[in-house]
Amino acid sequence: MDAKTAQLKKLLSDADAVMLGAGAGLSTAAGFVYSGERFQKYFADFAEKYGFHDMYSGGFYPYQIREEFWAFWSRNIWVNRYMNAPGRVYDDLFQLLKDKDHFVLTTNVDHCFQKAGFDKKRLFYTQGDYGLFQCTKPCCQKTWDNEEQIRQMLLAQGFRIAEQNELIPPDGQPAAMRIPTALLPVCPNCGRPLTTNLHADNKFVQDEGWQAAAVEYELWLTAHQKQKVVYLEIGVGYNTPGIIKYNFWQQVYQNENAHYACLNMESCPVPEEISKRSLEITGDSAQVIRELIS
Repeated sequence: MDAKTAQLKKLLSDADAVMLGAGAGLSTAAGFVYSGERFQKYFADFAEKYGFHDMYSGGFYPYQIREEFWAFWSRNIWVNRYMNAPGRVYDDLFQLLKDKDHFVLTTNVDHCFQKAGFDKKRLFYTQGDYGLFQCTKPCCQKTWDNEEQIRQMLLAQGFRIAEQNELIPPDGQPAAMRIPTALLPVCPNCGRPLTTNLHADNKFVQDEGWQAAAVEYELWLTAHQKQKVVYLEIGVGYNTPGIIKYNFWQQVYQNENAHYACLNMESCPVPEEISKRSLEITGDSAQVIRELIS
């Protein structure tokens, strides 16, 4: 264990509580990569037809046919929400924090925290959940679980679903690139098309669960505003830095007993005002977390 990791381990041990901020880099460290071999295994047909080379780009492609949109998105949702992450970094994080007063603020939508055992009352998924549908209008602030409908879409494309929800591509024949029209999801409330519950625009639905989590988050911050808190940020980039990174800097600035720690693949400058109470570790977050629990 190097000196910085040892320093972080002591900070966490001495802290009254930990606020964990998790971005996409954490799920990448767990094996949820959006390109390369994993992308080719499930989306080679879409890559050939439309020319994109990762799941992120495919999610923003303007499909003109809704049956095709849901063929892509059903695969995307399943492999990044219902399948288990290849790595164990979320399980290691749970072991690290389970006996510590903690809360999780995340922009990830893949449900990995709950699958690892984290209490949902200590989680705030600010950007939505791959496992939920919402109305496209939206006509109401409600969401609906999508697992069974997504499963049916995949089976209709020729995929098989094995143990632990592993998705198996068709053997010896191409997968269908459209789902049957009868499987298109529609809003139970108004009959309009449903879509993914992701914060992509001002139509994002903040349902009762989202609202409750937002309240729990604010209550946690208030209860710990003068305590020795480690604001531990992992894998956060600059797509939406105000949610976690800038927020954490401000929380540490306002609380002289708090510390900021950042795990990331790339270095990130920290404001001078909190530099003496900040720790940055660059490299493989999964390896650092594994060392913290050893």
